Amino acid sequence: MLTVEKIGGTSMSALQDVIKNIVLFNPEQVYGRVYVVSAFSGVTNILLENKKTKAPGVYKKLADGEDYASALLEVASQLKTLNAQYAELGLDLNAANLFVDAEIEQVLRYLDSATTMLASGYLNEGILLAVREILASIGESHSAYVLATILQNQGVNTHLIDLAGLHDSRAMTINERIKDSFKGIDLASSVCIVTGYAKGKEGIMREFDRGYSEVTFSKIAEILKPQEAIIHKEYHLSTADPGLVGVENVKPVGNTNFDIADQLADVGMEAIHPKASKPLEMAGIHLRIKNTFEPAHPGTLITKEYISDLNRIEVITGTDKQLIIDIYDPLMTGNVGSDLDIMQCFADHDVSYTFKTTSANSISIVIWENDLQEALINTLKSKFERVTYKPIAMVCLLGTNMGQSSLLANATTALAKAEIPILATGMASGRVNIQFVIDREQFKPAIIALNKAVG
Repeated sequence: MLTVEKIGGTSMSALQDVIKNIVLFNPEQVYGRVYVVSAFSGVTNILLENKKTKAPGVYKKLADGEDYASALLEVASQLKTLNAQYAELGLDLNAANLFVDAEIEQVLRYLDSATTMLASGYLNEGILLAVREILASIGESHSAYVLATILQNQGVNTHLIDLAGLHDSRAMTINERIKDSFKGIDLASSVCIVTGYAKGKEGIMREFDRGYSEVTFSKIAEILKPQEAIIHKEYHLSTADPGLVGVENVKPVGNTNFDIADQLADVGMEAIHPKASKPLEMAGIHLRIKNTFEPAHPGTLITKEYISDLNRIEVITGTDKQLIIDIYDPLMTGNVGSDLDIMQCFADHDVSYTFKTTSANSISIVIWENDLQEALINTLKSKFERVTYKPIAMVCLLGTNMGQSSLLANATTALAKAEIPILATGMASGRVNIQFVIDREQFKPAIIALNKAVG
């Protein structure tokens, strides 16, 4: 059975567990598996910028005209430190360090050329996008090399497939590069270790930025047509966040469908990037989410057709990083087109929303806090009598079969008993997502209350 599998950065940093729990866990199924690997945890942060703190990496230093060369050499030092950690697993330390030196030397040449072009004043954004792509590729090229080399040294028939193309000047699309790289490989008798970054004429980061590894994984699966696609994470896809409700109060979801995966992504809890899930869904490829540290557990299987036989909630989730914008105008009543005018404002400012509810004279819209623009608010204020906004949290009940008539009543009762006011609520006719907008400070208590009452 051919599988295409993605291993995330946090899991990759526990490389011994990856080898033991994933690659070699079942001796009878070692071959016929393609692994798409992320960079080791933290490496992309020092190459680009810290995802959480925004601390500058090599990219940010170059973009700001600072000393990027010294920062890049520091990256090389940290990659060699990682090499030393994995020497006991069978990595040839000298060869691995030479690999790092060759990669960094080539990248430094590209960056020096890029800064010369930037200094000319003729090009800017395009050059910086190219720099971002080049730098991002280093992390995956390194982690793929390390894992593939260790497996080869352990006697596993392993192919290293470096889609980063740092030393390949051929102009190809991403799909063309994938097809070319797998040409002639007997997948049934080998293990393939593939970089999560893929070089292509279209530039994978232009649309997906740091979500590119899941897109590469999806493209490979779409091309190879495996029996199953698998994502290995450091945790299960659970019925609720164990960090909020306690590990003893959750369990793995087991089964769900791609619609629920989209709903999860809509509130920032990605089982998979929605742009990566669509090709799998359309091709009828099943997706499994597994816990790296519980290899015997089947995890969660996501399919296109699945509908639960039982009326149940599959996931209780949400986010506390959103805002609600309330737009009020007494002229909305009976006025065709008010909603259209509002949506046009959002489209003009390239702002998406995750929730919307209406009444006679007002429309309330929830957006991500990071997407708030003063220009958007000013445009809305110029068209409508009153526009206000405030930080909120949203909690969601998700399920493929939530048809029981008492569910909404039980959920609202649970929030009322916990003294959590509901600011707004919504449920589409498909009944796969029941949403409650609440005060931000009530996020954790709401998740706990709902998990106890209806989870």
